Amino acid sequence: MALGRKNFLHVGHEDAGANIAGLYSLVATCTANGKNPLAYLTDVLGRIGSHPSGQLDDLLPQHWKPPEPPAAASDA
Repeated sequence: MALGRKNFLHVGHEDAGANIAGLYSLVATCTANGKNPLAYLTDVLGRIGSHPSGQLDDLLPQHWKPPEPPAAASDA
């Protein structure tokens, strides 16, 4: 984080600074809630377009649950 603070003094544009601050907040929220930030972002970005708009709170890091792994096909 300390290295980031120094590097982000020169992000190039005010909007870019706001974007990186939002991303850092999202990653910090995932970490604080015991969620893997990479797994969270991969899952949420993959399904946000088809997720019901009335249930967007389910995609917040504090409510998100990792997807169930696919069931292994059994040879019977």
